[in-house]
Amino acid sequence: MAELVVAGSGPQALTLCCLLLQKRPQWRRRLRVLDPSGTWLERWNTQMRRYEIPWLRSPSPHHPHPNPHALRRFAQERQRGAELEGPYGLPHTELFADFCRSVVADFQLADRVQAVAVERIRLAPGGDDALELDLSDGSVLAPQRLVIATGAEAPVLPDWVRAIEGPYPADALQHSQSLDLGACRGLAGQHLVIVGGGLTSAHLALGAIRRDARVSLFCRRMLRRKPFDADPGWLGPRYLKDFRAEPCWHRRRQQVLAARDGGSITPELACRLQQAQAAGALQLNEGCQIASARWRQGQWQLHCRDGSQHRADRLWLATGHSLGVSHHPLLRQLQQQRPLALVEDWPVLSGDLRWPGTRVHVMGGLSALQLGPAARNLFGGREAAHRICRAALKS
Repeated sequence: MAELVVAGSGPQALTLCCLLLQKRPQWRRRLRVLDPSGTWLERWNTQMRRYEIPWLRSPSPHHPHPNPHALRRFAQERQRGAELEGPYGLPHTELFADFCRSVVADFQLADRVQAVAVERIRLAPGGDDALELDLSDGSVLAPQRLVIATGAEAPVLPDWVRAIEGPYPADALQHSQSLDLGACRGLAGQHLVIVGGGLTSAHLALGAIRRDARVSLFCRRMLRRKPFDADPGWLGPRYLKDFRAEPCWHRRRQQVLAARDGGSITPELACRLQQAQAAGALQLNEGCQIASARWRQGQWQLHCRDGSQHRADRLWLATGHSLGVSHHPLLRQLQQQRPLALVEDWPVLSGDLRWPGTRVHVMGGLSALQLGPAARNLFGGREAAHRICRAALKS
């Protein structure tokens, strides 16, 4: 019987597995990682490639290896120190990918990802914490413990998108979830409208401009320029001490939302957008919200709340993904079988990130009420891994 099953093979899942094996190397055979891709960090690396992201937003100490200095040491040993950007050592995408491959090799994890998905969780009735997992290949597992480390999958679609009537070409309206800049054809000379005010919208805009498209970026508020998703004070005791002492889950949620403050872009990306704007390749529409869209005569006709009208050949939505139990298939199943308190669809997990009354742990953004604003980031993955490891090794 597998001791521990991890659903997902992204950076947070890798962080957990490395920490666990550092503490208990003999657990390698009792560890099972399940992901449809069958490999580590497939979704992460694909997203970096699709959006042509040159480097990460997380400082060099934040990565899957248990030693926070491992990435910087890896870069120095291979004479790739120039691929750590700026004062915080933001790693270039290729450097981070190569480093993660070395981590997988060092911990002998290359063959640990099974190419299947967890389709259903079945909890034992009567308060017992036993569980069974139905997998996509038809098999059934009964692990002692499950960690859900799969990211958000439900894209956020503005109301005006849902109200669009009539057919339109598939490539005329796309969410960032399905976009691949390298696969886009015929952008030269076209007018793209990109909706969103975060990193993804900026990367997509610059990628389209490199392909000789004209881009209009629509942001519902003024663009926010910040080096990180949240203030660095959230990456240590400076803010987290008070956050953890806050007894009200609703206030905790408000603190998380206020700290992240929606989407933002880095100062470096803001500079590149300004350069594109000065060159006439980008039109920036801050504080402008689309009210309706119609596909007419091979173009989008857009009406904005401020009364302005625009035309576009393509619409790209960089509007993020929904974060909540109701949007996560496995967590929906848990809520149906073993209901817990929800705060605006966020789960109130135990201190070790368990779904109360079960041996199921949750990593990622939906552990934010316990971990704070950086729960979905690499920093949050490290904190989550420590908490889950402590719980797993006690049993």
